[in-house]
Amino acid sequence: MEPDQDRELVTRAKAGDFEAFESLVGRHERRLYALSMSILRHREDAENVVQTTFLSVLEHLKEFREESSFATWVSRIATHAALNVLRKRKGLETVPITETQDEDGEIPHPEHVADWRGDPARVFEQQELRRVLDEAIDALPEKHRLVFILRDVEGFNVEETASLLGISEANVKVRLLRARLALREKLTRVFGDAAHAITHEHDGEAARSTPAKEVLRSYQSRETR
Repeated sequence: MEPDQDRELVTRAKAGDFEAFESLVGRHERRLYALSMSILRHREDAENVVQTTFLSVLEHLKEFREESSFATWVSRIATHAALNVLRKRKGLETVPITETQDEDGEIPHPEHVADWRGDPARVFEQQELRRVLDEAIDALPEKHRLVFILRDVEGFNVEETASLLGISEANVKVRLLRARLALREKLTRVFGDAAHAITHEHDGEAARSTPAKEVLRSYQSRETR
């Protein structure tokens, strides 16, 4: 998303230009739907969240002080809406979003680990590998999946993530680490030998990256920020 274009559209929309507001919707609705789906895993609920989000944006746009980007602001609204739906669901066996006692327990070292580097959110841009990553994220325990989505996919900081989920910043860090380790192990298992044979040479050409190489290097073993 181009922040300058968003700012121009926001200025026009605040002045009553409904076409500008529709342009903002068109620029962000697919991303917000993907965010809502990743949290709720239910198409109709995700669609309702997107609709609710833009209704809220329309109602409160003049109150938007533009201290953060429009993309961040609207993502925060959508996240609140999706989490509210998640909390209101009845009869589902879900792990509570609130703090639990097991967060201070020992974090297991994964059996299969590759040396992965880069930004986890970049993997979402690789169409060939998105299905594999989506399945791996979907398999995470709910409390770890939500933290991973908010921190590594949506880019919220630790403080924002803690506030959205109603947990401590320490728990955000622990859950994110657990999620990263689980995904690294899962994806290493999926790609198998690709973790070790990720470069090749042909007719003297320099070693080139492969899609598997990019994924296997997309998670660096590091302390959570």
